[in-house]
Amino acid sequence: MRVAQIVFFFIFISSQALGQGFTSENRRAIKLYQEGEDLSMRRRYDQALEKYADAVNKDDGFLEAYKKWSQLLLKKGSVEEALQVASAGEMKSGSNPEFKADFSWLITSIYLKSGDFEAAVRKFSQSQGLYSSKVKSSSSFKAMNRKMAFIEEELTKKKSINKEKLPSPLNEFYLQYFPVLTADSKQLLFTKRDGVERMKHEDIFTSTWDGTSWSSPEALAHSINTVHNEGTCTISADGNILIYTSCDAPDSYGSCDLYIAYKVGGEWQEPMNMGDKVNSRYWDSQPSLSADGSILFFSSNRRGGFGGNDIYYAVRQRDNSWSDPVNVGETINTELDEVSPFIYFNNELLFFASNGHMGFGGMDLFNSKIKNAEFEQPVNLGYPINDHLDQLALFITAQQDYAYYTENSLKDGVLDRSYLYRFTFPEEIDLGERLIVTGGKVRNEKTGEPIVATLSLVDLENDSTLYEFRSEGDSGRFMMIYPDKASSGLYVEKKGFLPQIYNVEKDSLKDIKDMEIGLKPVAHGEEFLFENVFFDFDKADLKPSSKSSLLRLKKFLDENPDVHIVIEGHTDNVGEGSYNQELSLRRATSVQRYLLDQGIASERLAVAGFGDTKPLMSNETALGRSKNRRIEIVID
Repeated sequence: MRVAQIVFFFIFISSQALGQGFTSENRRAIKLYQEGEDLSMRRRYDQALEKYADAVNKDDGFLEAYKKWSQLLLKKGSVEEALQVASAGEMKSGSNPEFKADFSWLITSIYLKSGDFEAAVRKFSQSQGLYSSKVKSSSSFKAMNRKMAFIEEELTKKKSINKEKLPSPLNEFYLQYFPVLTADSKQLLFTKRDGVERMKHEDIFTSTWDGTSWSSPEALAHSINTVHNEGTCTISADGNILIYTSCDAPDSYGSCDLYIAYKVGGEWQEPMNMGDKVNSRYWDSQPSLSADGSILFFSSNRRGGFGGNDIYYAVRQRDNSWSDPVNVGETINTELDEVSPFIYFNNELLFFASNGHMGFGGMDLFNSKIKNAEFEQPVNLGYPINDHLDQLALFITAQQDYAYYTENSLKDGVLDRSYLYRFTFPEEIDLGERLIVTGGKVRNEKTGEPIVATLSLVDLENDSTLYEFRSEGDSGRFMMIYPDKASSGLYVEKKGFLPQIYNVEKDSLKDIKDMEIGLKPVAHGEEFLFENVFFDFDKADLKPSSKSSLLRLKKFLDENPDVHIVIEGHTDNVGEGSYNQELSLRRATSVQRYLLDQGIASERLAVAGFGDTKPLMSNETALGRSKNRRIEIVID
């Protein structure tokens, strides 16, 4: 429950207990107080404050005036003044137990509002004896009790972080917020706004890191930024897919809609509204795209949710359309607001902001692990990542070193400026396995021309695609992510070409900075290494982890129905030569049998066993022997 709700509930029940009488008998003071009440009801707060102050000046024992004066100061964001007035009121209420409890509660709430959590916990603990059994049985008191227990526990687990404001030439605008970066952390995008008023213009700006400093921010593209408001964007890991929010555009379905744009040949193409399947007649905003651009998370206040703003996700289909959005469920969403989702690069952690889960005050940041397509109970990121202010727009780099976020500067409790900050991400918050960002090019091996190819990172243990990326047509460039885990494979595929298949660990892909991948056009006599086909020692039975490669070989044969292949088996030199030749043939035959079971015609599949007669590397090392144990595919 929000602090303000708890504060005003307690004030209500205490005033009910006091009835209509006042603690002052000074008629002038009472009149000033009542005038203050009337002005406050009409939201003329500055004048109301003067009336309350004047009432206290007329009667320094007027407890109701102290209370309302402090309450209104707190509402306006004048926290220090509110504490001074409430403390003075507490001193004057020594013989009045109802007001003594009231001011203790109010002071506790002021400490919470100011972020002095230790003082809040201490004050609440010291005040327990002041509250009646009726108050203690109320839902508001119980909520405050739970909140204080949570804060007290979290303070014992305080994290050490060093917040730093991003240096010039960044942070030169009036407002800048919602930072996102590409996977290599070399391009920063953010929303820029010219002022705090609602009518002020929003655009998407970008800056690049050259290894020592950030470049001067520039508008992302004329095709993206228009006379309408564009902001709160997300970008795929390779920087080629952009989804952003635009409000009140002519083709929008609601107040704010999500738009998508693709980079082709290094230029952003005309964006498209994501359509009425993704967008609604309501507010749809704050997108977060998975690293490979396959899953989109966003926040919406559309009907059918759990209340306030909820988080939804949609999945990109093979034809680049998007599925109907799905509410992530009541484990994440509450009757209040859940906003600014961020799906981490490993697709296993969802970060978001909420004021509906237990927190420190306002919007707190949480994360939830995703296991077997289910969201686990959210965990508060703790203090001081979360504090008494609203925390929004967290972005954590693929390198797991920094978290970028927006920090607001307030003036009299109202937003005045906003800046881009970052902090070293604490190790005690588990982000999963280390991720390795790798870039490179895919080219036609014969002509050197760039190729638009699909690069799929696959978990070989369960044949699940971890990421799927595409290389650019004008340059063949790509950027992708490797999980630092065993048993993953990379498949580079393009119709009309032989696939390139890698084993991430065995081929040491994690150590390659600029990867050059050549694809051969399908032609007689061409061959490719059929990697990630596994057999038990000294056996020819295919292991389950071979499924990914076997299915891709079937796909290749389906796409090229006129192609005939020879499946060649090879071994290292351990054992007798004749036995190795026979084992290699049996293993090649196992691959053939699998393809036959998948419906590939037998006349298209020949087999051969070469044993240890055609080594790729020396058999003197374990690495060499592992490279020599292989299946190769030759176009017949």
